[in-house]
Amino acid sequence: MLIFKDTKYIKSPFDSESELEQVIVDNYEYLFGPTSFYLPKALIRTSDGVGTIPDGFAIDIGKKQWYIVEAELVQHSVWNHIAPQVTKQILASQQHITKRTLIDLAVRLYQTDHYTREKFEDLNIAEINVRKIVGDILEKDPIIGVPIDGITNDLRDWARTLRYNVKLWVVNKFVELNKPLNIIFEFPEEFKPELDTEEESKPNKTNSEITQYDIDLSDLLDAELLKVSEKLSMQYKPRRGTQKKYEATVLEGGSLELLNQQFSSPSYAALAGIQDAGSDRKTVNGWTSWRNNNNKTLAELRDQLLSRN
Repeated sequence: MLIFKDTKYIKSPFDSESELEQVIVDNYEYLFGPTSFYLPKALIRTSDGVGTIPDGFAIDIGKKQWYIVEAELVQHSVWNHIAPQVTKQILASQQHITKRTLIDLAVRLYQTDHYTREKFEDLNIAEINVRKIVGDILEKDPIIGVPIDGITNDLRDWARTLRYNVKLWVVNKFVELNKPLNIIFEFPEEFKPELDTEEESKPNKTNSEITQYDIDLSDLLDAELLKVSEKLSMQYKPRRGTQKKYEATVLEGGSLELLNQQFSSPSYAALAGIQDAGSDRKTVNGWTSWRNNNNKTLAELRDQLLSRN
């Protein structure tokens, strides 16, 4: 239950898979990251001509990876529904015509959507190179991205059998008590999947099962890679505006103070900064945005901590 003053929101099942699909379309960056863009449903086919329609494709031009997206409800059978669907989609995604279609859709989105265009421009990708950049990403194996409202043991077991990397995210729906039309959705913090088979496959040092998703700023404080009251800096220049520099203070417990407000994660703090600078961006990766006095990003400090385990 979520409580705001006298208002109570209770967890509720999605009305349909279509409802969950639309929530993902509207909020895809909170799963696939701030340098991603989303391509909605498009008909793709296997080599034998079997039609299959994934719920979408997400392409992350920053990390140079792409996703076949299949939004699912936990009530659906893994073996009779989810596994067969994803298998057909994997086969179809490898066809040349499929990749050509996705490249064309990506170029069209770049040309018609300023928000997507800004993501390319932020990475210094010129229009003439958009088709090649997207094409190179699509030559890699896709990640199977499954937003779902719950994860069963069978789903975990199946995901671990695939040769492709799989990420499972839990997305929850909450409805206001006695006012069912007032709905809010819960997304994972810092784009964190509930299951990431790529992270699981990485060799562990000293038998530690810690991953990058398990680390927050309090861990960097405990490891003395950060200090209380230390200043972190970030620079940002919106498309139309002047460059601004922001300074955040590390607080005891691992939160950041910026613009007279405390933030529980570096990404929330970075987002407040870029929006203060005039950006309309919805997400930003604070781990790669904030730097210490030695010019190391928080992501680099996190990797340093992971190397100790």
